[in-house]
Amino acid sequence: MAEIDVAKSSDIKVNYEALLKEVEVLRKKLDDERQKLNDVPLTTVAERIEPINNLNIKTRRVLKGHQAKVLCLDWCSDKRHMVSSSQDGRIIIWDSFTTNKEHAVTMPTTWVMTCAYAPSGNVVACGGLDNQVSIWPVSFDEEPVSKRRAVGTHTSYLSHCLFPSSDQQVFLW
Repeated sequence: MAEIDVAKSSDIKVNYEALLKEVEVLRKKLDDERQKLNDVPLTTVAERIEPINNLNIKTRRVLKGHQAKVLCLDWCSDKRHMVSSSQDGRIIIWDSFTTNKEHAVTMPTTWVMTCAYAPSGNVVACGGLDNQVSIWPVSFDEEPVSKRRAVGTHTSYLSHCLFPSSDQQVFLW
């Protein structure tokens, strides 16, 4: 019985040593592949980048209307209007040329974390901690809240939504 245990332990030792050699070979292959891709850590790349000096940023317009932090903003395809969402529970549609609020919609949750304009500019989607994505048409005929529809519910909050290429689809994740 002792001879069998010694034989097993020597087999285990041989297997262990073979596995260690294989690990070293795989590490070497991985290092070689990284070198081929010029794969380096992010800190190394960051050290090579020159700092930005004298960045010339000017404030063009200030839009005032939210009572808390703005969490998301999206531009309409007309390049004039934008929609913003905030921790105050409101979605605001702005005319960026005049800085006027065109619509201000209070949502059922206080944290509206995401908003998006449809490619046509006729529909806005939004969502947040209520776990729902809501869409509503943008029109001046009547109050947008009356046209709001919840079109999807998640098991957790919405962090982002967007319209891919048509008003018929909304992506959520």
